[in-house]
Amino acid sequence: MPLTDDSVSAHVFADDGTFPNSALPLMAYRRALAPSDVSPEAIEALFAANSWPPAWRYGIYPDHHYHSNAHEALGVASGTAEVTLGGPDNGLTLEISAGDVVVIPAGVAHKCNRASDDFLVVGAYPPGQSPDLLWGKPGDREKALPAITDVPLPESDPVKGPDGPLVTAWARETR
Repeated sequence: MPLTDDSVSAHVFADDGTFPNSALPLMAYRRALAPSDVSPEAIEALFAANSWPPAWRYGIYPDHHYHSNAHEALGVASGTAEVTLGGPDNGLTLEISAGDVVVIPAGVAHKCNRASDDFLVVGAYPPGQSPDLLWGKPGDREKALPAITDVPLPESDPVKGPDGPLVTAWARETR
């Protein structure tokens, strides 16, 4: 069950010449699910109820990477991790734990620096989006830039639904 007092923060990362990042803010939801309600199934149900079909269960890659053709929601189902978001040069390092959700706009770099042995994430994408995987190699950024601007905005926030903060924040950035 989603909490009504969850803490949501927004973070924008500039293009650093290797990782394009995005004008859309990355959204971090602390305690999107109450600790007693956190499970992979509960996160999958939350995402599915808000029109972000769950796609996988795994961790987060230990290298900076991004997706040029899809936005990504990561729901922490168990454990804790330290992640860097936005790339090595101008990124932000966050501690995330069970019940947290991070929504990453297309183009924003992310990596796991360290994780507990029981760290598990549920990943989801808006309907019709299936991610590529780019590592910041020479030529990636130039190919990715047009794709990033073509990724449609989701109609729903994966945590709060059609009227959630993600929908509002991302609509502001596209005006």
